[in-house]
Amino acid sequence: MTEMLTHRPVDQKRFRRTLALHASGVVVVTARVGDRPIGLTATSFSSVSLDPPLVSFYVDNSSTTWGDLAKADLFAINLLAGHQAEVADRFARRGIDRFAIPTAWRSGPGGVPLLEEVTAHLLAVPHGTVEIGDHHLMVGLVIGTKNGHGGTPLVYHHGRFGRFIPYP
Repeated sequence: MTEMLTHRPVDQKRFRRTLALHASGVVVVTARVGDRPIGLTATSFSSVSLDPPLVSFYVDNSSTTWGDLAKADLFAINLLAGHQAEVADRFARRGIDRFAIPTAWRSGPGGVPLLEEVTAHLLAVPHGTVEIGDHHLMVGLVIGTKNGHGGTPLVYHHGRFGRFIPYP
């Protein structure tokens, strides 16, 4: 039986259920705006280009952090480790101080917050932003990296955070 293509988008619930089957890495994007640190969890992080070294992530239009993050002239991508599900959850919540204890972090170059115990940090400057659908795409030019403890990454799958278990 041949399925008829309509070129109409699938409904949001079906789309969300299908995308939940895709595992992705988890990062926390941090920056300093004025005298205060800001940050948010992203599961849409990816490399874009090696020459120049570019990375990207998406932020929902309804994000309360986006307005400040869009103004930052330097930001960090903190690649979360497998044991940092609580950190990812904290930076995904609204209406809380994401940097309060028990969040372990230190001030990095330019005052950018760097989370502790991550697998790696990338420092980037904005390269471009574009509004796409109900999200903003932010592309950053990577100006520095530092590998962390080398543990396994945190992943997001089926609406939950979990640890990556490599195949033997």
